Amino acid sequence: MKHKDDVEQLEKLIGQLQGLHSEISLLTKKSPNDGVNSFKLRLVNKVVSSANDTLKPNYLPFEDFDGFELDDVPSNSDVALVIAQYMEEAERYRSDNVKFWQGKWVYVVGGEPSDIRSGPPSKVGKK
Repeated sequence: MKHKDDVEQLEKLIGQLQGLHSEISLLTKKSPNDGVNSFKLRLVNKVVSSANDTLKPNYLPFEDFDGFELDDVPSNSDVALVIAQYMEEAERYRSDNVKFWQGKWVYVVGGEPSDIRSGPPSKVGKK
């Protein structure tokens, strides 16, 4: 990560992905094959667009995926699957950019440990 703003953007993205995944997973348990309504689909697409900007070029789960087609309504399980893949890549990106420094986990910004605290990495190794 080059700037502190990159950390903020990633943290926001992770929160949005977790929230979407939680909600869509509930719908998937009830009705996995039901279509996602257009309101939710637009929100999902906004988060996917933000994720593509944040995770590019090395952490995109799907290089050619820009979002769901509003006319071709995906099922709850389709959306949950895609969001889960984005969550994995966002966590891999976060894990690759944290370091244990002076007794705490912090983000690495501009190649140096920052004062922004983080949790320990959950993924091992860099891409």
